[in-house]
Amino acid sequence: MKTKATYNIGGITLALIIFEVLFWVACLGAYFVLQNYAPGLVYHRPGYVWLFILLPISSISFIATLYLSNRRILSLGEPGLLQSMLPDTSSARIFFKFILFRLALFCFVVGIIGPKIGSRIEEVKTTGVDLIVALDVSNSMLAEDIAPNRLERARQSILRMIDRLSGDRIGLIVFAGDAFVQLPITSDYEAARMFINTVDSESVPIQGTAIGAAIELALESFGSSDGRSRSIIVITDGENHEDNAVKAAEKAFSQGVVVHAVGMGTPGGAPIPVYDASGNMKGFKQNAEGQTVVSALNEDMLVELVNAGGGIFTLASSTFTGLNDILAELGRMEKSEQGNYTFADYEHQFQWFFAFGFLLLILDSITGLSRKKWSSQLNFFDK
Repeated sequence: MKTKATYNIGGITLALIIFEVLFWVACLGAYFVLQNYAPGLVYHRPGYVWLFILLPISSISFIATLYLSNRRILSLGEPGLLQSMLPDTSSARIFFKFILFRLALFCFVVGIIGPKIGSRIEEVKTTGVDLIVALDVSNSMLAEDIAPNRLERARQSILRMIDRLSGDRIGLIVFAGDAFVQLPITSDYEAARMFINTVDSESVPIQGTAIGAAIELALESFGSSDGRSRSIIVITDGENHEDNAVKAAEKAFSQGVVVHAVGMGTPGGAPIPVYDASGNMKGFKQNAEGQTVVSALNEDMLVELVNAGGGIFTLASSTFTGLNDILAELGRMEKSEQGNYTFADYEHQFQWFFAFGFLLLILDSITGLSRKKWSSQLNFFDK
């Protein structure tokens, strides 16, 4: 095979792209498997995950370095003469050496992040309240009088609320024409965030606004709370069409459950967007007479609801989530103690990644096979 004095940039780049795709697919697959089957695995410095950006940067730098090297070599003289003067330039070898370095860099980054595995479980006492959020996902929540729309603003509000919880348990019920448990009451805030991020206007197939059904289902979902303070937060535009929500709130309050409400929308209201299968807006919802339907906040009904439920009513806007006052009220509720089982001791695993990384660097430093052997095995690079 004819030798070359320069590196085959095209072949190396293609091979590197294939490696990158396979590498990141394998990393993501391993991460999700570990999340599901290794609940005791945590990371000592998760804030350093940004260091993974060094991996693609190193690949780009590698290709750029080879390109500049080729330009310097070609600037020395005629290619045919250089070919006889520099016979030991091997694209396959330089690529393999970089892969060893790149894997070593990955091991060092993982080592810095610091994976550790729980080795002992113990019961930890926490204090807090039991909270169920009843979220309206009817089509009227797509109205855009609150940016970006009522439903998206409500989801963002709930996520920010979770960031401020400590020791409390939270559950999620979604409702429209009917109500469903989206997340059973739990102290797993990561699971709560994941479920909330999946909520959309299609979470409940039956349209309507059954606030009473949502409150009834929340009462059932609390189960045995062992004396813990309990509260329901109803997040809706208040257009109740299905049942007697006020009566359900009275029932909840009689059982020691406080009902709060956050009003999503404005008194003037806004039309309800209609989207096609591709997610593009094709107009606004119309009634049987062909007139555009305007969805407005029913503030009076929500005030009546919280009066019956012993809670407070807040009004959301494009800049204010409406949950701050309710969170302050939850903070004043009597906290109850609960035992949760969690990992108490962890065994650090970073040393294995550092050791393997150093081993890869040693292999990289001693890799010096002749060009002839590499070219005969991986001539793809030098075509």
